[in-house]
Amino acid sequence: MTTNAPHQPVTATPRGPVPRVLAVAGSDPSGGAGVQADLKSIGAAGGYGMAAVTALTAQNTCGVRAVHVPPPEFLAAQLAAVSDDVAVDAVKIGMLATAEVAAVLADWLRRTPASVPVVLDPVMVATSGDRLLAPAGEEAVRGLLARCDVVTPNLPELGVLLGEPCAGDWSAALAQGARLAARWQVRVLVKGGHLAGDQAPDALVGPGGDVQQVDGVRVGTRHTHGTGCSLSSGLATRYVREGDWRRALMGTKAWLTSALTGAGDLGVGRGRGPVDHFAALRDVVVAAGAEPVGGGWGPVAQRVPVDV
Repeated sequence: MTTNAPHQPVTATPRGPVPRVLAVAGSDPSGGAGVQADLKSIGAAGGYGMAAVTALTAQNTCGVRAVHVPPPEFLAAQLAAVSDDVAVDAVKIGMLATAEVAAVLADWLRRTPASVPVVLDPVMVATSGDRLLAPAGEEAVRGLLARCDVVTPNLPELGVLLGEPCAGDWSAALAQGARLAARWQVRVLVKGGHLAGDQAPDALVGPGGDVQQVDGVRVGTRHTHGTGCSLSSGLATRYVREGDWRRALMGTKAWLTSALTGAGDLGVGRGRGPVDHFAALRDVVVAAGAEPVGGGWGPVAQRVPVDV
């Protein structure tokens, strides 16, 4: 007769504290950008994501159809509700929509401990070159730079923040990053993804002009929706765990390269699809034998939890 062995409890592997990261940004109902992308990115980096929504958008992979900005005092209520209860380890800022919304956030940040790192993704100019903020809103975003640890503009936004034309090559972009860093005493993440060529370098430029470059190869995909949101929130989360901005950038860049490489497999939308925030997780699950079956994943027992 076969007897079952007594059940042995599974001992969890010890791990460090989970970063609690608050994303302050707009929403994307199609899930590819905004707070939806932030929450996935934070989770993929091993953090716990929270979100205070600044604007509601009606958009998909083909474009934005409408934007609704709730009253600024409602953002204040969201920020208070979170911070009154949860210790926030890092803040990622995205779309702010109006100067009034930015003012509410600035007031909250003044009451937030200076030890809490803040990463600003200044959503000011679309990849197409279209301006997304009125001049008053742009000035309000500039006013937040003094409280931020890192700002992550795309190249058109870097030019707008300085009041200069967009850089046309990597050397010019680094020079602009150095000027912005010195002017506001902030680290600037200069991103080379919009430049021509097979390479896609990124570099952290410090207020003293120091440059920490992380090289990378361009991923040939049109599915890049939400890349800026995902990079900035991933960077904030990994910094809490690493305590070093360069290491946080290296980890985030490696993860984002994987997310871009797997983006085409998602099959989301008819336009510029989103990155696959959990591409690495899916690879591990499939390697463990949980192949997709009938539109879902295989046996629950074969699923493998991993920290990507």
